Formats: sequence, C-alpha cells, structure tokens
Amino acid sequence: MFSTALADDARLFPLEPRHAEEFLIHMDRGREYIGQHIVLPDVVTDLESARSFLSAYAQKAAADGGRIYGIRVDGTLVGGVLFRTFDAQSGTCEVGCWLEPAAAGRGLVTKACRVLIDWAFHERGMHRVEWYASAANKKSLAVAERLGMTREGVLRQNHPHRGVRQDTELWSVLAPEWPPTA
Repeated sequence: MFSTALADDARLFPLEPRHAEEFLIHMDRGREYIGQHIVLPDVVTDLESARSFLSAYAQKAAADGGRIYGIRVDGTLVGGVLFRTFDAQSGTCEVGCWLEPAAAGRGLVTKACRVLIDWAFHERGMHRVEWYASAANKKSLAVAERLGMTREGVLRQNHPHRGVRQDTELWSVLAPEWPPTA
C-alpha cells in the first residue's frame, strides 16, 4: 500500500474495506459537520454500512472507476478525497472531499485534491476534472477556486439534502489548464 505526505503530520492513503471501523469512528466524530452539505454521514451509519460503502469503492477501483482515499493526521483518519466518478474512456472524472472540523483550515483537502488531479491528468490522460458542491458550502467552493477550477454554472435546486432542495455549483479544470509535473 502507498501513502503520500500532505504535511509533516498528514498523509493521504487508499481507503479500503478493511478500514471500515476506523472510517465509522471518523464519521461519528464529524457526522454533523460533514453532513451539513454532503450525504456521506447519512449513508455511513454503522459498521455494515461503512464496510459496504468502502467495498463499493473497491469495486469501482477494480473496474477502473471511482476511487477513495483517506487523510490521516498524526495517524488518525480525519477526512478524505475521492474520484466519485472516473470515466477513462470519456476522459472525465469528478473529485470530491470531506473533512472533520478539527482538521479544517490547514489546506489538506486542497493538497490531497492536487495529488488526485495530477494523477488523473499526468498518469491517466484524463481531459476534464469536475467539482460539484452545494452553493452554500463556501469552504468547498474555495477549494475549487484554489485548485484553479473555473465555475461553469449553478444547477438550481437540483439536489435534495436532508429535506431541503439545494443549488449545486459546477466547477472544472481541463488538462491544458493544469500545471505540468515538476
């Protein structure tokens, strides 16, 4: 298994079904904060659902589809990033993220997403990386902007979240716009 440094005390690593218990504990710590804008804490509610969620991503990865990665700080899982979708044939994928409040504000999600986007463009030859976020999720929108993505538009009231229809912003970056690897 590989792990990539994001900071002196932070690492990015592939989340696998064997991490289900750690994933559930992490989700329980950050459930309310994470769930403000995304459905993940509503899906991962017990050990079985945590294992099922991670297994679904293991199957996606085996089929060259989505992938999921955790972020650990001082050895504790505090968040993650993922390719929610990954279509190598069309050259388009979607990157997403989540983070516990204790780890927010350190740039870890931005750094982790840069690792994923670098890999998508430079290793896999993808052409377009997309980012969807609730228009109310200012922190997520700021990450998209820091990554150099372009805001393409707003999908008005397209997604019900916890009983409220929300607007979703679509951002993207294209391979020719992404910096070359060093």
